Amino acid sequence: MKRLLISVAALLLATTAFSADPVPADLRETALSTFKPLPSTIPAVANNPITPDKIALGKALFFDPRMSASGVFSCNSCHNLATGGDDNLETSIGHGWQKGPRNAPTALNAVFNIAQFWDGRAEDLKAQAKGPVQAGVEMANTPTQVVATLKSMPQYVEWFKAAFLGEEDPVTFDNFAKAIEAFEATLITPAPFDAYLNGDDAAMTIEQKQGLALFIDKGCSSCHSGINVGGEGYYPFGLIEKPGADVLPENDKGRFAVTNTADDSYVFRAAPLRNVALTAPYFHSGKVWNLKQAVAIMGTAQLGEELNDEEVTLIVAFLNTLTGKMPEVSYPVLPAETDSTPRPSGEVVKN
Repeated sequence: MKRLLISVAALLLATTAFSADPVPADLRETALSTFKPLPSTIPAVANNPITPDKIALGKALFFDPRMSASGVFSCNSCHNLATGGDDNLETSIGHGWQKGPRNAPTALNAVFNIAQFWDGRAEDLKAQAKGPVQAGVEMANTPTQVVATLKSMPQYVEWFKAAFLGEEDPVTFDNFAKAIEAFEATLITPAPFDAYLNGDDAAMTIEQKQGLALFIDKGCSSCHSGINVGGEGYYPFGLIEKPGADVLPENDKGRFAVTNTADDSYVFRAAPLRNVALTAPYFHSGKVWNLKQAVAIMGTAQLGEELNDEEVTLIVAFLNTLTGKMPEVSYPVLPAETDSTPRPSGEVVKN
């Protein structure tokens, strides 16, 4: 009788443990068919060999506000590496304190995106680095002025020579962009989710695994997949039900402005979700500040489903596993200006 009671108790304990852990046994295998863990080394980029000298130069340029016409704004102004790789504003503030049209995406892990910007108009980080410098609403500068500024400082000239060995005239706008790309390729943030994908069961809690299972089962991973959990394709915002104009402004038609194709109206690159817990506010409009609210909106807009509070909470628990460890980035000491360095201007610089 005693032995029977012990057996029944053991069975009850096993049943209780099982019901408290409804995580599919093949969850990791399913996840690996959709996602990929971050690499342990700096990824290669097309047509731009990455070297330590190029990374160091790119870091200096990323933090240097003198690349803007006003001498106020640097790449780090809108992609602040201390606050998740973005500026935590609805839309960024640029030259003359103008407000830009879209929320600044994070620079962290951006090297893994299929293209850059919400509408994918820049094919890689080299092309992206050139855009804000020349945008009147952002840094309001010109390639000619950037090169003149760099050549006015002997230390920068030496750094360009070291980064682009053998080039007769290494201080060019193209090389400026290549150096920034090399630095940004180092901004990789390995997260608990990567540890889980690599075989560490303890890297995620039961709730986080349940959230991952929901993220896959509900269809979130149809758009937010791959190494960056997004950033790999273009999709209509409001696939099933369009959000209100407060979230989806009618005057921003997304990729349509790039392709001029009617089917691309209100189409945007799927947001990469790594470090998403750090990068509020959300969406290209930057109108949603709460991650649970953003997940709920995506449920109705993209999936056509009202996610209940428990489902939203579990999915957010999973999204928190995408918050990674930042690489150590020390603030660079920049070259000093000389008498020939162009002076800051409050006006948009023109060639």
